[in-house]
Amino acid sequence: MEDRIRRINADDVSRAVRDLFLQANSVIGEDVKACLDCAIKAEQNELARGVLTAIRENDSIASEKGLPICQDTGMAVLFAEVGSLVHIEGDTLENAVNRGVSEAYLDGKLRCSVVRDPLFYRENTGNNTPAILHIRTVPGDRLRLLAAPKGFGSENMSALKMFTPSAKPEDIVDFVVGAVKKAGSNPCPPVTVGVGIGSDFEGCALLAKYALTRPLTDSHPDPNYAALEKTILERINALGIGPQGFGGDTSAFAVKIEVGPTHIAGLPVAVNVNCHVVRHAGVVL
Repeated sequence: MEDRIRRINADDVSRAVRDLFLQANSVIGEDVKACLDCAIKAEQNELARGVLTAIRENDSIASEKGLPICQDTGMAVLFAEVGSLVHIEGDTLENAVNRGVSEAYLDGKLRCSVVRDPLFYRENTGNNTPAILHIRTVPGDRLRLLAAPKGFGSENMSALKMFTPSAKPEDIVDFVVGAVKKAGSNPCPPVTVGVGIGSDFEGCALLAKYALTRPLTDSHPDPNYAALEKTILERINALGIGPQGFGGDTSAFAVKIEVGPTHIAGLPVAVNVNCHVVRHAGVVL
């Protein structure tokens, strides 16, 4: 078994994390570009079309010049899938991740937005650490890192409700659409909406956050949940919030649902909203 262990140096992890957060904060994904381009062509509202065009130009400039797409470069959220045969040498995975985050935000001159204490001592940590690190063990000898910096204009619009099992799909649709309607222009639409269904109180919130890392162009593999995604998206776009809240046809790019097993007496549902940037970047070591 010892011969099968794959050793990854903590410094290599730090470098990878640094590069991911720099990339995620300045380069949008091809799926986001495609959604923006389609929305610009389809938008009937002239003002909304102009806003979408400005967003697209902003994203292009950020990518070309290596500048942040938005001034809120977010809390550093990282999903790590650690192969069972992987051993991190030289330091813990958590320390390696935090070093990489610190280097990205300081070297890249990204805004550091983390305070040490949430209530009484809101002193900035100065390097955007500690990161929010979610670790999952998987078979194999690879380490998959997925960086998803999260700004709080959208994060503050999160919602969670502990439904009972008697809730119907339309109740969940109403809850998600209601959360987006209440958010209005605050999360910088067009938004992507992550929905977690199942697990428990904290688990459904994690499902909703992870849902936001899926490609905008895919659908849930289960046809029932795929149909639910489509229904919620149509209802949200019918709200007419529009790009940056100026009205129009495009209030959301996508709705992504992730589900998990839950207790027989519960049906937790969480909503996590992302701004139009949908920042994330991944690598496999």
